[in-house]
Amino acid sequence: MKASPGRVLVGGIVVAFAFGGCSSGGTERAAVRKSNVRKVHRTTTSSSSTTTSTSSTTVTTAPFDGLRPGDSGPEVSALQQRLAELHYDVSPDGNYSSGTMQAVMAFQKVNGLGRDGVAGPMTRLKLASPVTPGPSVPSGGSTRVEVDIARQVLFFYKGGSLFRIVSVSTGSGERFCVNGRCATAVTPGGSFRVSGKVGGWQTGELGKLYKPSYFNGNIAIHGATSVPGGPASHGCVRVPMNSADWIYASLSVGTPVYVLNGPRVPAPFSDAPPPPPPPTVPPTVPPTLPPPTATTSSTSTTTTTSTMPSTTTNT
Repeated sequence: MKASPGRVLVGGIVVAFAFGGCSSGGTERAAVRKSNVRKVHRTTTSSSSTTTSTSSTTVTTAPFDGLRPGDSGPEVSALQQRLAELHYDVSPDGNYSSGTMQAVMAFQKVNGLGRDGVAGPMTRLKLASPVTPGPSVPSGGSTRVEVDIARQVLFFYKGGSLFRIVSVSTGSGERFCVNGRCATAVTPGGSFRVSGKVGGWQTGELGKLYKPSYFNGNIAIHGATSVPGGPASHGCVRVPMNSADWIYASLSVGTPVYVLNGPRVPAPFSDAPPPPPPPTVPPTVPPTLPPPTATTSSTSTTTTTSTMPSTTTNT
């Protein structure tokens, strides 16, 4: 008997298996799923009325050796302390919260690991010998922001030194339309400065922004409840909610913002049509006044001219 692709003939028993596909970066959630102890039962029954055979196979793998959202305790505290030492934005409180997950994801982005926010074996191993990112614009200002589109992270420099590393989500690159106008969701590269700020939530045509700091037309750094591992915004730089407050407070108007590895294109909807000109009003023509009345007389020695409303006197 010849087994079909994806099946192996073992002792008269056909055992099926699947090939795993490669995804960009991979995830450690797969390790979580594979780590469970599984008992696989496969039964074959012959057509004979007198013979029945049953085969049972047990597959055992090592349990998942890592930390994930919902965990708590000393191991989580140690993970958070290590991330904080490396300038990732996390509060060492011993609880694997969404903020810790975002800090782990930022670490994974910088170190080229799967972006799932789970501190699995590969992530924990890399924490012992991590990548140390250097400044991309060392002379860009003592307080500045460097947004790396390729790695989807934000580097905040304060006093000339790296202060925090934050996971972000930038323009998705997809086409979108609003009120009959269409554009591509992109975060353009270049050198900019913070030009305006709005405290609290701001609701616009493209959704809700928390404490936006605008730096390129209608593109801002703002807090968002959804900051996935890859690009997903309309063009803004989304930051996790646990980082949004201090980033907003630290970004004063005029702070340099450098967007690296982004396309040099206009911001979405930056080509908005100019407002219509004001209506044309014909100019007001002043009424024509009659010339003043003048009477002149002369003598051999004196000439005097006087204009009066009703009386003319000659001398």
